[in-house]
Amino acid sequence: MRLLFFGPPGVGKGTQAKLLSGILGIPHISTGDMLRNAVAKGTELGRKAKSIMDSGGLVRDDLMVGIVRDEISGAGARDGFILDGFPRTLAQAKTLTALFDDLGIDDFKVINFVVDDEEVVRRLSSRLVCPQDGAIFNGLMDGLSAGQRCPRCGGTLMQREDDREETVRKRLHVYHNTTKPLIEYYQDAGVVVRLNGVGRIEDVLVELKQLVKEPE
Repeated sequence: MRLLFFGPPGVGKGTQAKLLSGILGIPHISTGDMLRNAVAKGTELGRKAKSIMDSGGLVRDDLMVGIVRDEISGAGARDGFILDGFPRTLAQAKTLTALFDDLGIDDFKVINFVVDDEEVVRRLSSRLVCPQDGAIFNGLMDGLSAGQRCPRCGGTLMQREDDREETVRKRLHVYHNTTKPLIEYYQDAGVVVRLNGVGRIEDVLVELKQLVKEPE
């Protein structure tokens, strides 16, 4: 089972990827995971990526594709993988297609998580984090606000800068502009399935499992 997860920030694809990864027994590979793994392993690609990240730059497409190749061709991904956060551009998608062809991968699906923009704004702009233990809360659902104490460790809750409403809307604008051609590209290949990301985590997971279920 080989899956590519697409969706705007705050849609819950990371949460669902982790849950589905455990159910299917295949790795959840996110952009951040790939970079951290490559750097931790000290591979040539990892060392190059680290020097770029340390200087504040963006990792080049050729390096990212090389790191993706290492991850999805490893023994841990032999039975499949969930690729989350890559590709992000049409150029990356075309390069990934060439990589899949080279590795003999032709049985993949693109899961497109769909959530209304206003719901994304509501979710992210109400998100609070504890810098002390990394816990994440929903201010609306948990009855908390920035500056209050973390219920778990007593740290001071804060709102990330990129979770402020105006920033979230800018992120959504960028996402839609860059992802629309990607979705069209994969729709032309007939591999896109749409998933409604609105609802309880458990309910979305049930629908997701149905979408990725292989015919008997």
